[in-house]
Amino acid sequence: MAEPDTREASLAQHLFRVEGRGAVVTGAGSGLGLATARVLARNGARVTLADVDEAGLQRAAADLAEEGCAVRTAVADVADRGAVDALMADAAAWDSGLHIAFANAGISAGPGFVAPEGRLDAVDDERWQRVLDVNLTGVLHTVRAAAHHMVTGYGRIVVISSLAGIRADPLVGYAYTATKAGVVALVRNAALELAPRGILVNAIAPGAFVTNIGKANPGRGRVVEEFARAAALNRLGDPAELEGLALFLASPASSYVTGAVLPIDGGATTGRNPV
Repeated sequence: MAEPDTREASLAQHLFRVEGRGAVVTGAGSGLGLATARVLARNGARVTLADVDEAGLQRAAADLAEEGCAVRTAVADVADRGAVDALMADAAAWDSGLHIAFANAGISAGPGFVAPEGRLDAVDDERWQRVLDVNLTGVLHTVRAAAHHMVTGYGRIVVISSLAGIRADPLVGYAYTATKAGVVALVRNAALELAPRGILVNAIAPGAFVTNIGKANPGRGRVVEEFARAAALNRLGDPAELEGLALFLASPASSYVTGAVLPIDGGATTGRNPV
């Protein structure tokens, strides 16, 4: 058996090195946020897990701390600008500062127009506003506060958009699609503004993953089947399958990537029709 090439291993470790970097992940109590926090922490980053779900945060942090990871928690609603600024300021004061921020927190708008309750004339104004407050304004709060407190010279801000934010999707509610499309435009503008400071801003556009948002939707069983059929791989993604892309965007490996929107969707963008 051939000996492993230690030079290649060393290069890979350098490219994806986040050890000693300070990170904040919102929506980290479960799902994609937890997967992101986990891969950063396991690779040596100091991670602040933030969420409105205190119980979920405590479980996640306890598991990672048991592995020897440097983690702590913060209960924060991203719709509250003051709370997000305090979150980032606190992270920036931890050891060597703030280098990485993932804006993952988001909520569902309910089903898309394939269901009667998801059609235009059934859109609930209060729910619409709450989704905008969290998924769009909350991302603005997160990106703005992270940029303000972030170390100049090495910065990574990553926003979780959605495949529904870059193409029409009849399975997804209007407020969710509108907000996820909005954050894509926000990411591109912020990437231009923050590039001179060495802060890279990108978006991940997940397809259908097994998360708490999906589990909360009415008619979940039928919707899950439709989402799975829409992907070339004919299944939903597992949150752990986002970890590689998240680590890439947080690490030196992404040093020439900014303003990008990277789908991770099991091949759903190949054009298979979910309806």
